[in-house]
Amino acid sequence: MHRYARLALCLMLLLTATLCQARPGPGDVPPDYLGRDRNGNDVHVSDLRGKVVIVTFWASWCGYCMKEMPILAALQKMKGANDLAVVGVSHDDDLDTFKKIRRSWKSLDVILTFDAKDQHIAKPYGVDGIPHMVMIGRDGRVAAVHVGYDESMLDAILAEVDGLLSQPAPATPAAAP
Repeated sequence: MHRYARLALCLMLLLTATLCQARPGPGDVPPDYLGRDRNGNDVHVSDLRGKVVIVTFWASWCGYCMKEMPILAALQKMKGANDLAVVGVSHDDDLDTFKKIRRSWKSLDVILTFDAKDQHIAKPYGVDGIPHMVMIGRDGRVAAVHVGYDESMLDAILAEVDGLLSQPAPATPAAAP
């Protein structure tokens, strides 16, 4: 019994540690890698430092996600690409579907990346449902995370973005965990 109790305790600690790291939250330094853009260049949060970054995970079968991306592209255009970067990570689609949608969204001036079925981008962000949005402040730290939101939250999300844009970028980089 003693051996099983120790094993159970170890498993509980491992599970707790896994759950605690499952989703970066406000104040955390987010996972850096966001995939490759349409030109094949790696996209990193650290390369976008000084901008407010919206990382949104989407899929073709998510009706709200398909409406959201053009709205975010318009927001980025209105606020300026020097201050705001929108990164849309295709989550839970196959590569052909992603390419088809990317072609249809060619006029959207946002960064679109693809997350393969191994979810090497989504897992570090703790994505377990969509839509899933991570807002990153100019300081390179997570400012807010929204999961399972819809159009009713749009005004609040836009207000959050405005608040983040009003903050200056700090002089020193965010420390890695």
